[in-house]
Amino acid sequence: MSTPATHRLEELSVDQCLTLLAGGSLGRLVYLLDGAPQIRPLTYELHRGSVVFRIGYGDLLDAIHQQQVVFEVDHGDPTVRTGWSVIVRGTAEEIWRTDDLEAARETGLRPWAPGTRDHYVRIIPTSITGRRIA
Repeated sequence: MSTPATHRLEELSVDQCLTLLAGGSLGRLVYLLDGAPQIRPLTYELHRGSVVFRIGYGDLLDAIHQQQVVFEVDHGDPTVRTGWSVIVRGTAEEIWRTDDLEAARETGLRPWAPGTRDHYVRIIPTSITGRRIA
């Protein structure tokens, strides 16, 4: 099915992307594990220009710490065939400095998945891009 002629594909500015990220709560983390791409849905907050999420101690934390990752958030309306997508590329790092950790905790970020998720991680962006079908 093709896109109706009344629709257009629009590149979003970084500010527009940040606004859309700030309004969301669920995204997808993409990372490599043993050379194979993995995707994990996560709740997040945009905080101080970084994507922040909570995970448990273990393989995921080991796999992404200080690694290049991609985080994607999108929204679509299939009835009118419009939507947007924002992609954040950057380095994942565990938040451990006391002042940064306290600030991350103050966001009120709550994971949806069960289990202990007491490690805060942020993605320090190297690029933020987005597109919208309007």
